[in-house]
Amino acid sequence: MKKQTGIWIDTSKALIVTLEGGKEKITEIESDIENHIYHEKEGSKGTFSGSHHGSSEHTFDERKKNQMNVYLKDVIAHVKESDELYVFGPAETKTKLEHKIYDEKSFDAGKLKSVQTASSMTPNQIVAKVKQFYK
Repeated sequence: MKKQTGIWIDTSKALIVTLEGGKEKITEIESDIENHIYHEKEGSKGTFSGSHHGSSEHTFDERKKNQMNVYLKDVIAHVKESDELYVFGPAETKTKLEHKIYDEKSFDAGKLKSVQTASSMTPNQIVAKVKQFYK
């Protein structure tokens, strides 16, 4: 029996839909990635002078990159047992996940069947899209 998995992903969460033996299982993974808009050390918009701003920007970007890395590894850990993967979602997080899958030595990248762009969706729409993909 094949274990087929669809992952809808953006920077705030991943919804993982697993289809196996006629049953579906939905897992949600929240991300801890900071949103730049809410970054408390950003300061007022009038303080762009000097190297201090550039330094805190670099620190924030590095921290965000590390948070993304942890998030993507967490998602991959949840789908290691899957036989087939379908990844979709808005923006670039789905592409970062695709690259992470190819970079993971312990993961068979051949399981990845497709990566597609999709807008924001309800959980029911996500489940329906995964089922439609694997028909």
